[in-house]
Amino acid sequence: MEKILLHTCCAPCAVKCVESLRAEEIEPVLFWCNPNIHPYTEYKSRLDALRRFAAENGLELAEQGGYGLRQFVQAVSGDIENRCGYCYASRLDRAAQCAAEKGYAGFSTTLLISPYQKHELIVETAQKAAHTYGTEFAYRDFRPFFREGQAAAREAGLYMQKYCGCIFSEEDRYMGKQKS
Repeated sequence: MEKILLHTCCAPCAVKCVESLRAEEIEPVLFWCNPNIHPYTEYKSRLDALRRFAAENGLELAEQGGYGLRQFVQAVSGDIENRCGYCYASRLDRAAQCAAEKGYAGFSTTLLISPYQKHELIVETAQKAAHTYGTEFAYRDFRPFFREGQAAAREAGLYMQKYCGCIFSEEDRYMGKQKS
């Protein structure tokens, strides 16, 4: 069975991505690299839920990076409205680099399941990262599985976050803004 590195933003988004890839006889290795998630309590809750999900489903989990409040805020502070581009690039570059270094067949991301993310920007960013590191981007449009995945995550008792991850997306949630 071929292995790919699956950048994983959270356990709920991973549920159906993992199931879908395994149905294709592809074994995902979960990759936690999310220095964008804030505050620390949110970061820790999501990571703990992912560790539990991985253990319960016999999945390998590679963790890289850490809580990155200062670096993330410094990187996006000049253009907060366009922060997603930096956010995607910083995580997907690391995923592509790790996939290449470890000799996986390629990489993908659970970000592709969310109808709230900037899908085309994720794909473009991942393709650039794949080219830079000489690996394959295993594109899958997981969005049709989003609601089913959320329901399965709730049923499994996984921690369910209420916003994308960065402190600014939390602000948007409270201020009633919608992501474009």
